[in-house]
Amino acid sequence: MEKVKLTITASTCRGGYHRKGEEFLVEDICPPLCHELWNCIYPSVYTILNGGVLDYGNSKSRCFDAKCPDGGRVCIHGEIVSD
Repeated sequence: MEKVKLTITASTCRGGYHRKGEEFLVEDICPPLCHELWNCIYPSVYTILNGGVLDYGNSKSRCFDAKCPDGGRVCIHGEIVSD
């Protein structure tokens, strides 16, 4: 079964929730992420977890990069991984 691997690629989180290099695997429930960050990335996670692809202009992808809504203090990368 495929899962979405989330990796924190950069962090200056004011709440101290996330550190660079942290990894989370998503199967069907929310991982222990800041709620604001999760709300930003959930549509992308849901799409690729269910076999969809994300549109990046002229290309399609089953991975994504995103930043938290607090001025981009936390950057995260999501990608499909198999068991």
